[in-house]
Amino acid sequence: MPTHDAFIATDFPDLTDAHFVEDALAVSKTIPSAWYVHPAYHEVDRRYIFERSWQYVCASDQLKNPGDHVTDMVAGNPIIVVRNKENRLSAFYNVCKHRGGPLSMDACGHEKVLQCKYHGWTYLLDGSLRGVPRFDRTELFDKKDFGLTPIAIEEWQGMVFVCLDPAHAPLFEHVIKGIEERIAPTQLGTLQFHKRDNYAVKANWKVYVDNYLEGYHIPLVHPDLISVLDFRSYQTETNDFYSLQFSPIKDGEHGYGSSADHAFYYFIFPNMMLNILPGRLQVNRVDAQDNKACNTVFDYYYSSITPADLEGRIKADLAFSDQVQQEDVEICEYVHRGLASNAYDQGRFSYDLEGGVHHFQILLKRAYKACKKELDAR
Repeated sequence: MPTHDAFIATDFPDLTDAHFVEDALAVSKTIPSAWYVHPAYHEVDRRYIFERSWQYVCASDQLKNPGDHVTDMVAGNPIIVVRNKENRLSAFYNVCKHRGGPLSMDACGHEKVLQCKYHGWTYLLDGSLRGVPRFDRTELFDKKDFGLTPIAIEEWQGMVFVCLDPAHAPLFEHVIKGIEERIAPTQLGTLQFHKRDNYAVKANWKVYVDNYLEGYHIPLVHPDLISVLDFRSYQTETNDFYSLQFSPIKDGEHGYGSSADHAFYYFIFPNMMLNILPGRLQVNRVDAQDNKACNTVFDYYYSSITPADLEGRIKADLAFSDQVQQEDVEICEYVHRGLASNAYDQGRFSYDLEGGVHHFQILLKRAYKACKKELDAR
């Protein structure tokens, strides 16, 4: 069986320097359709983009007490985040060093120690191996050599992030630089986590991201959203690692504030969104499943979660969010089929409304260029 790198090198014949040209928005073409639909790009995206970026995992308040843990999948890898006895967060691969069994099979829980659910190897909350059943006759075995593999972790504004390959990733503080100041006086860390939803999308993850990053489709795909956002004042800003779409909120009875308020839609490369409205945060993470499918995580945070809120504004917000998401899922699945057709390869950008898509695709080009350079050097 070929190695991972050999697979990429032989199955990527179209990556040339011409593909990495960063034309200005007004004259740029969109990325080739193969970057969405060719199977080879899925493994490159996983290894050279998702593993080398900071990935949102959960809310900090899901891990309040020592022993609390959350499991997830990041870049195709099972992980576990736990609060240890020193009240610090640690992240590890959710993989026992014996034969790859899971330390937890639940989305969240509380344990004094982490015990493999396959053969019972036991680890302390710091990841060190403590108990090994029926290993007395195994020679040249030292428990110190079989601790859990740690993962880089950061906390910011009540959210937890991990990075599988921090040596090749930007510093976390650089990734989120300027966001707190831009949304002030809003403090995301004061919001309370409510729930998580997942949406399966039969489209490549880049299709979903492209769709998120422009308001061009809103009048046709999301007509009810026009009653909330002042579409005529919709603007896009770009930064080194993220872009921001923002709009004043219209006056009305929609429950999202008034014309004195703003909606902030942040995209953090490569696959995270922060949707910020008064008293509410929705965090999205787009996980690639393969070249033609992704899963979108929706985490909901609110300033208040009382019984009245749950039956009132939160219930209404969840219903409206689900409606918008179902509309996005439908159009993204149609777009993916169009990108995979004989009729399409590359298109053009709307200068006024697709600056965020152009910015994302520039960052994608840089990631692929770095991948090619690394492989060519071997």
